[in-house]
Amino acid sequence: MKMIPVILALATMFSACTRRESPAPQDSGGSIFHLTSEWKTEEGNTIRLKDLQGKTLVMVMIYTTCKASCPRLVADMLAIRQKVPTQLAGKVQYVLVSIDPEHDTPERLKAFAVGKEMDGEEWTFLQGDTESVRAFANVLAVKYKEISPMDFSHSNIISVFNPAGDLVHQMEGLGVNNKATISAIAKTAGHE
Repeated sequence: MKMIPVILALATMFSACTRRESPAPQDSGGSIFHLTSEWKTEEGNTIRLKDLQGKTLVMVMIYTTCKASCPRLVADMLAIRQKVPTQLAGKVQYVLVSIDPEHDTPERLKAFAVGKEMDGEEWTFLQGDTESVRAFANVLAVKYKEISPMDFSHSNIISVFNPAGDLVHQMEGLGVNNKATISAIAKTAGHE
C-alpha cells in the first residue's frame, strides 16, 4: 500500500516529461507579474516583470555562451517571430532570460542581440541575480544546472504568457512544430 503514492508520483513525473505542447489555464492567478525581482535589460535599464504587462510575452531561458541547444532555441524564437501575423507586431514581446547572470551582462546581452538581429523593439533580453533567475525558472518549470564554468544543462521550453502575465502555453523541445505556439500567441494577442 505504501508503494501506490510512489508509483503515482513517478507516473505523473514521467508523463509530464513527454509532453511537447501544453496549454495552461488563462486565469490561473499565477501571474508572473507578482514576482517582484528586478532585472537588467540589454540596454542597461532596470525593470520588473510587471513592466512587460499588457503584451503577449513569448519567453525562453538561454545563455549566450551556449553552443548546444541555445542556438536552436534562438532559431526557434526567430521562426516564431517570422510566423506571427504582422498585425500583432506591437502586441507581442519576445523575451530571452539568461540563466548565466554572472557572465551575461547587459553589454554581452546587447552584443548577442545585435549579432542575432534580435535588437528591435519587440525583443528584450534580461539579466537577473541568481536567486531571481532560479525563481523565474521554477515558474516556467525550466530546470538548469551549471556543469562547468559558463556551461549549463537546461530544459528547452518556450513559454507564452497572456497580457496579464498568466502562462497559457508551453512548447518543449528543439525544432518542434510551432503551429500550436503561433496559434496560442495569436489567440492571446487578440487575433484568432
